Amino acid sequence: MGLWKKVGRFFSSGVVDTVKLEEVQRMLVEADFGVAATNETVERLSRAEMVDQASLERIVVEQLGPPASPLARAPEPPTVILIFGVNGTGKTTSVAKLAKRLQSEGRSVMLAAADTFRAGATEQLKVWADRLAAPFVGVGASQRGDPAAVAFDAVEAATTRGIDTVLVDTAGRLHTYERLREELKKVVRVVGKRKTGAPHEALLVLDGTVGQNAVRQAEAFAAAVPLTGLVITKLDGTAKGGSVIALRRAVQVPIRFLGTGETVEDLELFDPVTFAHRLVSG
Repeated sequence: MGLWKKVGRFFSSGVVDTVKLEEVQRMLVEADFGVAATNETVERLSRAEMVDQASLERIVVEQLGPPASPLARAPEPPTVILIFGVNGTGKTTSVAKLAKRLQSEGRSVMLAAADTFRAGATEQLKVWADRLAAPFVGVGASQRGDPAAVAFDAVEAATTRGIDTVLVDTAGRLHTYERLREELKKVVRVVGKRKTGAPHEALLVLDGTVGQNAVRQAEAFAAAVPLTGLVITKLDGTAKGGSVIALRRAVQVPIRFLGTGETVEDLELFDPVTFAHRLVSG
C-alpha cells in the first residue's frame, strides 16, 4: 500500500490538527522514516496550505536529495570499485548485479573475492563470475587469507590484462568487529598504493528492510572508510521504503542503486523522483 493511502485520509477535510499530525507521525515512523525525517515531514505538512499526494511526494524528493552522478571512472583502466556491507545484506549478489550492469554498458569486469572471513564467500562470487563469464581473483596460497592481498592482486591482474573495472567484494560485520574494520582500512590503503586514485568508488550495500539497524551500519562504515555511495537492497516493495530517506540523512553520500529483486538484472539506478512517487503512491 502506498504511503498516501495511509496518511491521505487525515487531510481529506482540509483541516490539519494536532491529533491528525500525531497519527501521521506514527505512520511515518512505522514506515522507517526515522525520527529526523519524520519530524521534518510532519512539520512541513503542518505548514502546508494544501496537503495532497503531490505535496508529500515533493517533501520526500527534497529529503532524498538530487540524483547521483554516474559512477566514477579512472583516467586509465582499471577503475577500482570496493563493495562494503554486512553479511546478509545481499552484498555479494549486488557485486554480481553491478558487474552485469557494467558489462551491458560494454565494460569488461573482473570480480575479486576479498571477503576471506566468511566461509563460502569466495565460492559464491566464483559462481557468479562463471555465470557472467568474468575474470575472477580469489584467495591463493601466496595471499594467506589477506583481503588486501587479494585486492592488490586483482588490480595487478586487471592492469596486466587490460580489464576496464575491478569489483572487490570485501568482508562484512565491520560495525561489530574491530579487526575487520582495520582490514577494510588496509584494503583501501593497498589499492590506493597500487593504482593512483583508487578506490574510484566505495559503495556500501544495506538491507532496506531492517530500518534503524541499517542506519547504524551506515554510520559505522562511513566512520571507517571513505564511502562514495549506497546500494540499498530488498526493496521489491514499499512497506519499509522510508528507510531510504533515513539512510540518506544518516550518511552524506548519494544513493546509487536499488536492489529490487532476485535476478542479476534487478539493480535499478536510483532516481529520487521515481522513488518518491513509488513510495507515496504505491
